[in-house]
Amino acid sequence: MIELVAESACIKCDICVRICPTDVFDAVPGAAPIIARKDDCHTCMACELHCPADALYVSPRSDPDPAVDPETIAASGILGSYARALGWHRGAPGGTDDDPGVLLAFNRAPNPNDKVRMQLYNISQRNYIDVESSQVADV
Repeated sequence: MIELVAESACIKCDICVRICPTDVFDAVPGAAPIIARKDDCHTCMACELHCPADALYVSPRSDPDPAVDPETIAASGILGSYARALGWHRGAPGGTDDDPGVLLAFNRAPNPNDKVRMQLYNISQRNYIDVESSQVADV
C-alpha cells in the first residue's frame, strides 16, 4: 500500500498521478501530489517503479503500516529500492535481456552462479521497515 510521497525528493512531475491504475493520487499545482485515496491502492508498485526521483514508498503489505516516519524511510535507503531490484534506474528500465525485470516478466531464472542477479531475482528479499526499531528488516 502506498505510504509516502517524500516531498523533499519529489520533482512534482505527476507521473505517479498519471500511472496509478486506481487513481490514488491527486495532483497539486506547484506541489507534490497527495495520497487522496489510500484505501484504493492495490500495491501494484507502478508509481514507485516509474518515479524518476525515487520519492515514493509503497509498502509490500496490503494494509497500512503503522506510524510510517518519512525520515526513517529516507535514511534507510529504501526509497527507490523496488525499482533498483528490478534493474530500473530513476523511472527507466534497464532494458537488457539479463535485466532482472525482464527475467521476472518471462519467469526466467538468471544463471545460478550469478549471486547478485539471483538475489535480485528472489523478490522475497524485499525489505520491510521495522518502524518500532527504525531498522530495515529482511522478511
